[in-house]
Amino acid sequence: MEEGAAESPPAAEKKGAEEEEEDDFGYRLFPDRNKKPQSFLVRSLFTFHNKCQLMLRLTLETNPYARLLLEALKQSGCTVFNDRHFSCENCDGCVSGGFDAATSQIVLCQNNIRQQSHMNRVVTHELIHAFDHCRAHVDWFKNVKHLACSEIRAANLSGDCTLMNEIARFKFGLKGHHQTCVRDRAIRSILAVRKVSKETAEKAVDEVFDACFNDLEPFGRIPHNKADAKRAYRDFQNRDRYHANL
Repeated sequence: MEEGAAESPPAAEKKGAEEEEEDDFGYRLFPDRNKKPQSFLVRSLFTFHNKCQLMLRLTLETNPYARLLLEALKQSGCTVFNDRHFSCENCDGCVSGGFDAATSQIVLCQNNIRQQSHMNRVVTHELIHAFDHCRAHVDWFKNVKHLACSEIRAANLSGDCTLMNEIARFKFGLKGHHQTCVRDRAIRSILAVRKVSKETAEKAVDEVFDACFNDLEPFGRIPHNKADAKRAYRDFQNRDRYHANL
């Protein structure tokens, strides 16, 4: 995760004399989603919230991954506004962020994001979900393959699986390691937000992996580092100028 989508859960079907446990679509990981919003004065007293807002602003203004995605969303008809589409909240200890498709809002876990580099990666990851939500008819809640595809793309394009991040996780590999990381993180994300078996998550990821791994929009390449992301951002801007002159 760092990822996830959520919506009001459907009624659980009965199984025999007992009801199945409802799938909350990952809402349990974001307890502040169901609370009444606090006043600005109250929120401003909490250091985590202030720091989260400051790091978010820096990411949106300076990070090439985020800036490219923001422009791509705007061109797709889904302009992102800081105060409307981002929310700094306290979350479960195992997640850093999530995309709430029911409100088109990105949740940033202020109690778990402590470094700017982490904020950059989380925002990028969730903006990829937002971009997929904008450009395609994604059935986040009933079609696990749709969820798997967006998780594959987010892990592939956000920097989640860069060499340095993998070394920090004490995971090493050479040939095909990037693909292995993307697959593993996509499966973990699905299991975090859906009550499905590991086998179901693995099957969904494997069935859509090649197509979704090779879908590089809007970057046009896998940005393995900031230099790659800056080149992708420049190419995206030039592509827009080219089409404008046709």
